[in-house]
Amino acid sequence: MPKKLRPTVDFMAFKCRTLRVKHEPHSGRPTSKMDNNVEKVRALVRSDRRLTVQIIASELNLNHNTVHQILTQELAMRKVCAKIVPKNLTIEQKDNRKDVCLHLLERIQSDRNFLKNVITGDKTWISEYDPQTKGQSKEWHTSASPRPKKARMRKSQIKSMLICFFDSQPYRICASRTNW
Repeated sequence: MPKKLRPTVDFMAFKCRTLRVKHEPHSGRPTSKMDNNVEKVRALVRSDRRLTVQIIASELNLNHNTVHQILTQELAMRKVCAKIVPKNLTIEQKDNRKDVCLHLLERIQSDRNFLKNVITGDKTWISEYDPQTKGQSKEWHTSASPRPKKARMRKSQIKSMLICFFDSQPYRICASRTNW
């Protein structure tokens, strides 16, 4: 008789939400997020941080979702874009820029009309196309690793130069465009 009551008691405990169920380790279908797969994904990403989830999955013969879970949950990585900077400057170049800026600030403080005598100009190349977008340069990184930097790459050989000059008076701009 107790054997017939047991399922009813379990059902009632389940229905009243007092039954506790623990998942015990068991033999059965193995998960693909095993330690060796996590290490394989880690090694592959370290060799090339620009690999996509699809490429990693096909190289390791794993499911796309499994690779994504390993990267995001197990390895705590995320895909980040490189921060585009005009140039990767050396420490000496950065110090030189700082010194020039400090010198200009001193001149402005000593002579209030200094900026009225300054004419500034800038030039830029307008290219037909860019070789790589920010999105194409995404890499896998952990939250503790620094954001990658990417120097601007050489653009198309078909280009135009735009040159502009400005002074302290509004709307006095001289611009030219030359095809090269």
